[in-house]
Amino acid sequence: MLNEKICDLREKLNESIIKGENYSIIYQLSIELDELIAQYYRKKK
Repeated sequence: MLNEKICDLREKLNESIIKGENYSIIYQLSIELDELIAQYYRKKK
């Protein structure tokens, strides 16, 4: 489940970068992705 969220958000981030969307949108997606990745590794411990 968490893996799916990470993959979906990573895809959304990549699309935003390719489309050249506003930096604030890209930055927010990046922060959200970082938080999900941190959650993933906390659960693995």
